[in-house]
Amino acid sequence: MAEETTNKYITVAYKLFVTGADGISEMVEEATTERPFEFVSGMGLALDAFEAKVTPLGKGETFDFVLSIDEGYGPYVEEGVQRLPRSVFEIDGRIDSRYIFEGAIVPLMNADGERFNATITRITPEEITVDLNHPWAGKTLRFVGGVTENREATAAEMQKVVEGLSGCCGDCSSGNCGGGCGGCGGCGSK
Repeated sequence: MAEETTNKYITVAYKLFVTGADGISEMVEEATTERPFEFVSGMGLALDAFEAKVTPLGKGETFDFVLSIDEGYGPYVEEGVQRLPRSVFEIDGRIDSRYIFEGAIVPLMNADGERFNATITRITPEEITVDLNHPWAGKTLRFVGGVTENREATAAEMQKVVEGLSGCCGDCSSGNCGGGCGGCGGCGSK
């Protein structure tokens, strides 16, 4: 008989250190006890290897583990660097420099409607170069922290995850969010 799996609501406080091929390690992210990272297990919200290490821990337990490049964001792929025409980023023939600048992370969409983020690495008069690799691709990840909550997820928490994955703000259950999504379109609101 197959064992029944339950989804867990988990919150963790941690510091994330990344180490590149040069061997230099730097702290790049921190989730505090006041603002922890929260996720529901089994729903694809956290890296698989991260989830596998944290889910068995109870509230109050600490952790210090390293994820390999393959367990993290994979190797850095040179083909992930693309040069795009400036027109891709123009609105009414202009580029808004508040959002489009070297180092900016911008949302893009391919011809199949799949959304992803890219980092702008270079801007010239003719084109804009973007890096489609995750910023931590090609790096090992070390997480040091503790579990602040670990319990069975409620139906409402699981619904919130589903709505978030669909681009909704969480007010969609009524069928009319009144624009609370900020125009994201997740509820059909523009």
